[in-house]
Amino acid sequence: MSTRVLIVESEPDLGAVWQRHLERSGATVEAVHSQDEAVARIGARPFDVIVLDLVLKEGSAFAVADYASYRQPAARVVFVTSTSFFSDGSIFRHIPNAFAFLPRGTRPEDLAAVVEHHGRPH
Repeated sequence: MSTRVLIVESEPDLGAVWQRHLERSGATVEAVHSQDEAVARIGARPFDVIVLDLVLKEGSAFAVADYASYRQPAARVVFVTSTSFFSDGSIFRHIPNAFAFLPRGTRPEDLAAVVEHHGRPH
């Protein structure tokens, strides 16, 4: 069974790049661009990993992670960000389902490796 991944990224082009790399690694991937879209998908079907941009243009990444922890407690959140906020690792104290915190500029193949690692059965 392939890893089921939800990408929540405000920039559609970047989300599409990540999606292509994840699909090439065998994952089943859906991409959305806002909090509302993410909440609707999380409520509709299960995901193993949620790749979530910390700074969404529409909505709150914290709200998405919080909803995921309630609806899908086994889903692991991989945060990506272009800010230095939480670079001290404190996000792991605030968000219980956060399993990785990566710079937004992480190479897509490296992101795919992190998702594959965290998408394994746990």
